[in-house]
Amino acid sequence: MSLQELVIVTGMSGSGKGTVLKAFEDIRFFCVDNLPVTLIPKFIEEIQRYGDECRQAALVIDVRAGGKLRDLERVLEKLRKSAFRLTVLFIEANDDVLLRRFSETRRPHPLDDGGQPVRELLQLERARLRRLREMAEMTIDTSSQTVHGIKKYIIQQFRRDAEDAAFKVILMSFGFKHGVPLEADMILDVRFLPNPHFEASLKAFSGRSKNVKTYLRGKPETGEFIGRATDFLQYLLPNFIKEPKSQATIAVGCTGGRHRSVFVAEELAAKLKCPNWKIQVLHRDEKIGPA
Repeated sequence: MSLQELVIVTGMSGSGKGTVLKAFEDIRFFCVDNLPVTLIPKFIEEIQRYGDECRQAALVIDVRAGGKLRDLERVLEKLRKSAFRLTVLFIEANDDVLLRRFSETRRPHPLDDGGQPVRELLQLERARLRRLREMAEMTIDTSSQTVHGIKKYIIQQFRRDAEDAAFKVILMSFGFKHGVPLEADMILDVRFLPNPHFEASLKAFSGRSKNVKTYLRGKPETGEFIGRATDFLQYLLPNFIKEPKSQATIAVGCTGGRHRSVFVAEELAAKLKCPNWKIQVLHRDEKIGPA
């Protein structure tokens, strides 16, 4: 299956096109920023060769294209005859907001060639983009939008794959002595639980073995912790989705990452099952032992 959808993202400098492109990346679009207009047909030709590997793409093309921007109108007219879905998405904001953003970031306007006031450059940019704005199927004004709000809107409008829509929860067990996982959104420390490592008959087994499970389930503090942690995560994770986040990594740590953290991660995964969540369990430091 070849390219099915192409989104051309354009609009005012400072309006949030970078944020929009990151949102498209989050829903697995192939993204390119500031692709030269003359390379668009070649880009599509190459993408078509990848088949299922690239079904959706988003390109940011704006005033940085210079004089070639005028050619974009002609290119778009040709692309509208293609078999894939084409959407021109125009991102804008009012001048006062754009002026404030340029002031805060202290970045020069792309059209600045020697100290011209930013307000005048914005007017010049609007004039150059006027025809593209008229051609756009969708326009987003980010003047009063937060970064999270922009990303959420893009994801809601352009997410096509039901599997991608599922919120991914990664439960990762680890050992503190091997280092804290940097990718973790939250860390649950279970070193206070009774340690099977100090039981001669359990030391060689992992937290997934029947004997270790029986041992830990027999400790009242284990059941209480898992119950409290489950309730907390059931409350927290839906709020992660609102942020919006496409996934959350919950790291569960014990001393060595072999017994308690492995057991707790498995137990939480079983209790957190939800039709709208995709649960994945990873055991970073577990050493394979007899089951």
